Amino acid sequence: MPVTNTDAGRDFASASLPRHLARGVLGFCSLALAVVLLPYAWPVSLALLPAGLLALRGCPMCWAVGLMQTLSRGRLRRSCEDGRCTLTPSR
Repeated sequence: MPVTNTDAGRDFASASLPRHLARGVLGFCSLALAVVLLPYAWPVSLALLPAGLLALRGCPMCWAVGLMQTLSRGRLRRSCEDGRCTLTPSR
């Protein structure tokens, strides 16, 4: 299957590793605070929940996929020939 432009939209990587880790800290802390503050200050909790999901770009798994993409960016090259795709280290 050839690589199409729709594959480019599936990128969760950040511009740099520190930026991605900062987004993760912000997102996970917001989600944790949303759970902790729920019985005491539910309006604040409801405001923190979408902020945490926005920082993680949807879900914790999306953030983890983005972390792997950020780490491998520029290190691996994908090439597809005859319906077969392979990953090779870039030089």
